Amino acid sequence: QVTLVESGGGSVQPGGSLTLSCTASGRFFNSYAMGWYRQAPGSQRELVARIFSSGATTYTNSAKGRFTISRDSARNTVYLQMNSLKPEDTAVYYCNVPTPTDNYWGQGTQVTVSS
Repeated sequence: QVTLVESGGGSVQPGGSLTLSCTASGRFFNSYAMGWYRQAPGSQRELVARIFSSGATTYTNSAKGRFTISRDSARNTVYLQMNSLKPEDTAVYYCNVPTPTDNYWGQGTQVTVSS
């Protein structure tokens, strides 16, 4: 059974910080990219950041300079450090691991940025 378990969401004021974590179990994911998506109410799910097995990263424009994605291969865990949070960052954040045969998703963790 493959599972992605996310944690670290919550409520924060504008300008604050949060760190999301996603741990993969049941499969060896170090060969694959791991990423974070988010979905705000009434909006499509969008890619926020992705980290490849090489360590290379990519970010959506709105996340550049504020968010940092990293991974701990020994723990099959990916992190998303989010700084300078804005109200428009409010969304459910999902961990994602695409493989050649499956596309795995976490259950989602809510991030709310509000004063």
